Amino acid sequence: MTLQRVLTAVVLIPIVVAAVWRGPTWLVALLVAVVTLLALREFFALSVSAGQASFTRWACFCSLLLQFQELVGDSPAAIPSGYFRGGAVLERLILLDPIAFPFLLFVVGAGILAIVSRMAPRAALAALAGSSAGLLFVALPLSFLIRLHGSFPAGPKYLLFLLLLVWVGDTAAYFVGRAMGRRKMARVLSPQKTWEGAGANLFGSLLVGWLFWRWQGGHLAHWLVLAGLANLAGQVGDLLESVYKRAAGVKDSGSLLPGHGGMLDRIDSLIFAAPAAWCYVWLGGAGFGLR
Repeated sequence: MTLQRVLTAVVLIPIVVAAVWRGPTWLVALLVAVVTLLALREFFALSVSAGQASFTRWACFCSLLLQFQELVGDSPAAIPSGYFRGGAVLERLILLDPIAFPFLLFVVGAGILAIVSRMAPRAALAALAGSSAGLLFVALPLSFLIRLHGSFPAGPKYLLFLLLLVWVGDTAAYFVGRAMGRRKMARVLSPQKTWEGAGANLFGSLLVGWLFWRWQGGHLAHWLVLAGLANLAGQVGDLLESVYKRAAGVKDSGSLLPGHGGMLDRIDSLIFAAPAAWCYVWLGGAGFGLR
């Protein structure tokens, strides 16, 4: 298990780092879209196992639209005028606020599906709730990875920092928890998680913050606060996924990544860490002093 985990990381991490560090935002958006679809597939499978159906295809379509909106929403010039055949009205709809239009479309479409599907009222309500949860708990938070990369001149550095602090924190939690974890953190939700592992997780992320400060300069406090906030948010996201896995009665969300489980298992810490990181950088980005 440990060897598979390491080998998978050795293969995937260089690809992701290269895309984030050297690639354009559209490439990051494409990768995020693929990851989101894979994660949603596992999320909805967990929901079904837990007794909650969903309008899977519609939720996935709106999730892809959300990723596209994040790509062009902050840079309307990226889409040439008149590009959309529907004319100015469709163009303005597409270039609305990155969140407003996909969610409006999702709500209307999901409501229509609930009416025409001929499902029992309880089943229809469950499908509405399950579909909304996928959009809110998976697609929307992950879309902030695109926003973080494309909204700032130093966006690639911020996103690389976020990914590294999550990877290092998760790795520290895994090995410290296995070696010396004693006090259970959430016995019902995730029996394997310990307070010792959670502390190692936080320490690993803070260490990455210190290393980035040494590399990029700026104010140490900003790097450490960002690392701490993103890490704590990430641990909440990890526990949130555990809620769904326990309800579904499974250990992992899937088997896509050897040694790591499913895609959702691998990126669960990013679910809340991404919006937390973007919000802090947006509020206090000038204090990082990136070159």
